[in-house]
Order: sequence, then C-alpha cells, then structure tokens
Amino acid sequence: MHNDHLKKILKATIINVIVAFFITGIIIGAIYLLVGEQIDEVVSLISKVSIDIENKDSTSDLKILDEGIKTYPEYGTQYATIEIPKIDVNLPVYYGDTLEVIKGARVGHSSGSYFPGEGGSIVYMGHNSEKVFRRFSELQKGNEIIIKTSYGEFKYKIYDMQLIQETEVEKIPIQKEKEILMIYTCYPFRNIGYTTQRYVVYAELEK
Repeated sequence: MHNDHLKKILKATIINVIVAFFITGIIIGAIYLLVGEQIDEVVSLISKVSIDIENKDSTSDLKILDEGIKTYPEYGTQYATIEIPKIDVNLPVYYGDTLEVIKGARVGHSSGSYFPGEGGSIVYMGHNSEKVFRRFSELQKGNEIIIKTSYGEFKYKIYDMQLIQETEVEKIPIQKEKEILMIYTCYPFRNIGYTTQRYVVYAELEK
C-alpha cells in the first residue's frame, strides 16, 4: 500500500511538471507574438538607412586618407563626439547602427553613409531619451552642430527639420554632391517603446 501511495504521488508530480512546462510555453509564445514582432521592426528600421558601403566612391576614400584618416574605425567603436550647444548635447559617436551600438547615451553612425570630411551624406541616429535627443524640438534653423574626430573638427549649420514616417527612407538620401549631416530620433520625443515616426534634423557643412 505504501508503494502504491508513492507511485500516485510521483505520477501526480510528473503530470504537474508537464502541465507547468506546457503553460509556460504557451505564455512565452503569446509574449513573442505580442512583442517580438515590434522588436524585429525596430531592428529592421535602424537598418533601413544602412546603404551598402561598397557603393561609396573609392576616390573619395583615398582623398580623405591623404587628408588625415589613417584607417576607418571598426564597427561598434567610438570615433568622434557630437556637440549641439543649443540643447546641451555632448555625446560619443560610434560607428554602427544597431540597437547594441546606440544603447545608453550614444549616437550611432549609419554604416552605409559617409564620414565627416568626405563630402557626402552622413547619417546619425540616437534614442529620444532625456540624455540624448529628447530636446530636438528646441532646435532651430541656423543652430550649429560640431563633430570632433581624431582627424579634424567639422561644423554644420541646421537648415531644416522634418517629421517623417519610418518607411520614408528617400528623405534620408545617401548622395555625394554635398556634405550633409542628417540626424534622426524617434517621435514623439517622450514616447516609450516602438513608434513609426522619425524626427530628422538636416545640417550642411559650414565653409
């Protein structure tokens, strides 16, 4: 009788464990269906402005090398700082555009865009957190943005600000005719989590 009782207890325990695993699997699956897609969309959004770096003009690379860049930075490393005096921004700039690269108070540099001094489009991005770009709404035309690198200092003047949809990648164009710095962050500025709008600041290199 004692053995039969132990067998019943063991059987009930095994059944309870199986049921618990089953319920846990259902909960995890439900969470992924609700949140996982949004996470994937955020990651893909950041990558949308990354253009194949091989599309860049190789002669431009050689020219900038002659002017001071010895080697391009490794992906995920800091190579510059960005200052926006109007909104008290002074942040490190990292080469790369993944969520891991721009975590915390960092600014990312789209891996498909040009570097300061190369004469083309430069695309930066950062979170809309208080320590990064939450005060973007205070910026005005004529405000200055300063990029400091190991090979020189570059000053840009803001000439436009636009609110765009995440799918409007044509409004963050990669071109080689003029050196333009484009910086974007999520909008609304105080929004937490996934959003489909981006606030873009456009600035031109000062002569």
